[in-house]
Amino acid sequence: MTDTSRGLPERPMSPHLQVWRWHITMACSILHRACVVGLYAGAVLLALWALALASGHDSYALYTSVMGSLLGKLVLLGLTFALFFNIAYAIRQTFWDAGIGFAPKTADLTGATAIAFAVVATAVTWVIAAATGAL
Repeated sequence: MTDTSRGLPERPMSPHLQVWRWHITMACSILHRACVVGLYAGAVLLALWALALASGHDSYALYTSVMGSLLGKLVLLGLTFALFFNIAYAIRQTFWDAGIGFAPKTADLTGATAIAFAVVATAVTWVIAAATGAL
């Protein structure tokens, strides 16, 4: 006869950040989600730019002064990084969709490459912008 009076069986705990060691693919996943949220905010800023442009000279001057401030440039720098990281991550995901690159070492390498590409491409973009007087 089966004894059912013991209640529910003890279940294992779900893995969490305290259980798993930190690794690059985890960082890439979290960074990708943050970058997508940032790109949504960038879309709002782009819509505000179009609204300011359509509203007249004073509105556009106010918008450009806000975005030209140190905080505005920092936001634009973050959006530049988010855009380049999202591009690199999408390429990485395309290979994953084809079943390529799931080996742990390959996944770590492509994650680090995506972050490095975003950093280098952001730096190059901002250096070119500064050299051409866009800043």
